[in-house]
Amino acid sequence: MAVDIVYETHSLTIDNETGRATGWLPGTLSPQGRRLARDLGVRRPADALDAIFCSDLARAVETVEIAYAGWPAVARRDRRLRECDYGELNGMPVEELDRQRPGRVDVPFPGGGLPDGWDGTRPGH
Repeated sequence: MAVDIVYETHSLTIDNETGRATGWLPGTLSPQGRRLARDLGVRRPADALDAIFCSDLARAVETVEIAYAGWPAVARRDRRLRECDYGELNGMPVEELDRQRPGRVDVPFPGGGLPDGWDGTRPGH
């Protein structure tokens, strides 16, 4: 039996619009982000989905709640679906984060961590 997996990110946040790296901070959808979340529900209707998984961060949960407000099942929240933890750089300007990003593929950001259940290893390394 084939399984189709559809990936969508959280909608546009105030931090996205102001150039801040949200990381593991909760984040808040902007007015445009809320409109885009409603559009997501139209573009990818819930009746074509068997399950919805999202990060436990507020911006991801808010995106799902807006997009699929009438969906009868509960979206499954999972910490392991969080984006990168920028540690001390959570909430900092993206330009500042981008200067450090190339050296942080295999090494966490200062003060950053991994979701429970992840050990930080990559397959084949």
